[in-house]
Amino acid sequence: MSDNNIKKVLAKVKKNLRVTKVVATRAVKGRAGDSFAGFSAGWDSIQDDAGGAGSDLIDGGISNEEAAKQGMTLKEATVAHYMLAMHADIAATEAAVAGRSMSPERGGDLIASYRTNYGRLLIKLIGEPDVSG
Repeated sequence: MSDNNIKKVLAKVKKNLRVTKVVATRAVKGRAGDSFAGFSAGWDSIQDDAGGAGSDLIDGGISNEEAAKQGMTLKEATVAHYMLAMHADIAATEAAVAGRSMSPERGGDLIASYRTNYGRLLIKLIGEPDVSG
């Protein structure tokens, strides 16, 4: 397969890819042990993991194919991942502080840096937010 064909296939997959669930987990190692946090989010859904993507919509007369089309684009899924990843980082750090594995000062510094760093990623991905009101 030529490089051009590979690029065409990748472009088609990227254009048609729909993500229905985003997951982010974190572990913080500290002097008093490890602290964990994890978040998962389904797109436009209240499904649990047992039913599979879109299973909560099927009983409402929506086919698997239609449910899959309602998923997030890759860009939307990346935004969702950044949001969940930031919250997982914050939650794991807060747990490490609460469990006395990390000082409150260090935890506060890390949380501030998470907000800054994820903010930069979001701005890079979707552009400068409009704050004009």
